[in-house]
Amino acid sequence: MFDINKLTRDNIKKLTPYSSARDEFSGEASVFLDANENSLGSPLPKWYNRYPDPHQQKVKEALSKVKGIATEHIFLGNGSDECIDLLFRSFCNPGKDNVIICPPTYGMYEVSANINDVQIKKAPLLDTFQLDLIHLENLADENTKIIWICSPNNPTGNSLNREDILTVLNNFNGLVVIDEAYINFARQRSFIQDLADYPNLVVMQTFSKAWGLAALRLGMAFASKEIIDILNKVKPPYNINQVTQELALKALEEVGQVNDMINELVAMREALREVFGRMPTVETVYPSDANFMLVKIKDARKVYEFLLTKGIVVRDRSNVKLCEDCLRITVGTEQENTVLVDALAEWFELAASVEMKR
Repeated sequence: MFDINKLTRDNIKKLTPYSSARDEFSGEASVFLDANENSLGSPLPKWYNRYPDPHQQKVKEALSKVKGIATEHIFLGNGSDECIDLLFRSFCNPGKDNVIICPPTYGMYEVSANINDVQIKKAPLLDTFQLDLIHLENLADENTKIIWICSPNNPTGNSLNREDILTVLNNFNGLVVIDEAYINFARQRSFIQDLADYPNLVVMQTFSKAWGLAALRLGMAFASKEIIDILNKVKPPYNINQVTQELALKALEEVGQVNDMINELVAMREALREVFGRMPTVETVYPSDANFMLVKIKDARKVYEFLLTKGIVVRDRSNVKLCEDCLRITVGTEQENTVLVDALAEWFELAASVEMKR
């Protein structure tokens, strides 16, 4: 039986959060002399001398309409990385508790665990890049606080089987965090709509991918009110700056444009998939529900280095278990994709020429 009180660290339950000046005041006012701000303004065309809303209420209200979920179930972080770190700090006792990750997966789960002195247990994905449910079950113990699941997964690009994730949710009494950074590019629906049925579920999303706002550093976590309240208790008082809040509000008014970009990126992804599949020495182009593809290719490291000479940067994942000889390639603009394809064609011609001389 999931019990948020048993899961939460004792020191967090006892924690009295920092109370900022804007936490202690609500309502309308014209003279603000409570927060020791520079009352004369700032050296910019628009003044940014006042602290931002510590709870980002306007952004959450706009996001609530887009996601179809009440604001009390929304947490905003300085990138998803802050959400990850706060979950460790809120629910995992350093030097005692452990979490489970399913590699190959997003690297920050392990980095954040190490920073917080939390043991990492690994249940590698199967060769099909799906969850190994038996291994997961065998790894979990009374000190396992979080299972991290990335779907669509990074770096493999595939969505994990929904029924497998539901099995984990139904049988684990700790937190199950589903990282949906790439969900907008996927055919599967988000787990956000399942929050009411699973009090141990946390769903993370981001403005960095489909929304095209990576530079703003704005991540989202969706969960029960009890979990969101704990994250709000632990977070820094003004973790989302005013400029980010303003620009996020403008972006949330342009859902149609975002959907158009998603459709275009998915179409280009599928076109690239076909082109890659016809290239010599490309062994596998793995199915993708993201805005990138994992491509298994002979001499991947050499291909990576050749592309660098052409000013093209992809991600070499050859040293990652299950991703040997693989490059992770993001879908670019139409022009960038053409430059990439042309460079790969040049590489294959050079490789074939060298092979013929042997």
